[in-house]
Amino acid sequence: MTLSQPDSSQPEVTAPIFLAQARRHQTDTVPVWFMRQAGRALPEYRAIRGTGSILEAVQKPELAAEITLQPVRRYGVDAAVLYSDIIVPVNAIDFGVEIRPGRGPIVEHPIRSESDMKRFRALDPMSDMPYVIETIKLLKPELSVPLIGFAGAPFTVASYLIEGGPSKNFERTKALMFQEPELWDRIMSALSQLATEFLTAQLEAGVDAVQLFDSWAGALSPRHYRELVLPYTRRVFESIERFAVPRIHFGVGTSALISDMVDAPVEVLGLDWRVPISKATEQTRGQVALQGNLDPAICLSNWSTIETEARQILKEASTAPGFIFNLGHGVLPETDPGLLSDLVQFIHSQGRDLISANTEGN
Repeated sequence: MTLSQPDSSQPEVTAPIFLAQARRHQTDTVPVWFMRQAGRALPEYRAIRGTGSILEAVQKPELAAEITLQPVRRYGVDAAVLYSDIIVPVNAIDFGVEIRPGRGPIVEHPIRSESDMKRFRALDPMSDMPYVIETIKLLKPELSVPLIGFAGAPFTVASYLIEGGPSKNFERTKALMFQEPELWDRIMSALSQLATEFLTAQLEAGVDAVQLFDSWAGALSPRHYRELVLPYTRRVFESIERFAVPRIHFGVGTSALISDMVDAPVEVLGLDWRVPISKATEQTRGQVALQGNLDPAICLSNWSTIETEARQILKEASTAPGFIFNLGHGVLPETDPGLLSDLVQFIHSQGRDLISANTEGN
């Protein structure tokens, strides 16, 4: 966090606590934000969202900016996350994708052969998605906390484009990956470039940190991930290193991939609820800050349960070199926003007490 005695050789930290913990610097409490904190759990979101898909909503900068701000106002979280979607850049180059309620991204003509690569082209953010840039510029003067931008990692986006939509086992994706290595390289290279262009546009517009979502990387064995996926993910992270902002790498079901994921290179590793923070601290050897990892389903229960589980996570995180509290995946639509507000207050209060106790103990 660092929860132990701060390094006296480091300069005094004046950065917002989210950015400070992402860089493994001392803060007076634990920062917290939630994946999908802007969304259907909020009544104010439902009141203004209207009809149509998220791909239509993000093209309205004033609406997207307001949706981004809503959870910051309500919850008092320590970071805002841009209201967007990992499919936005694919949609922006007219690849033929839509997001259907209850189903997720659906691709009209999935990738099946080399000829489908003709549908890829370079992303020109200024002409293809000026609305993203405008949303960020509207947000920056309104925010008192850092703004997180994000993109989909090459493998996760590839899985949608190859499967044609969400998948449980990713059979087509894996078959293509193993049987057609040259085509796989072309797909992943194209998506690496797309993610880089998307993140670069957000960074140039002013976001303060970025997260790469590799939500479905947990479907892979460590060897296949290391050999066939990680090189492309690393390419994305290395391409934005010049911006000197915290880079967060997040995946679901990736406990077997932790040691590889931190080599991307990144400053923060996002964890789902399956990985104890204490175990992840050992596996990452103090190289990165950790983020996570309350099971989103626990937030559908009562406050007593939420408090118990959150307290356990804080206890496990006491040895982490940097820690940001989050859920292990996105906020579920059925979540009571009042409980999330209580959770933010609890993390701030308990984090302050825990840091104070550890500092005095050292």
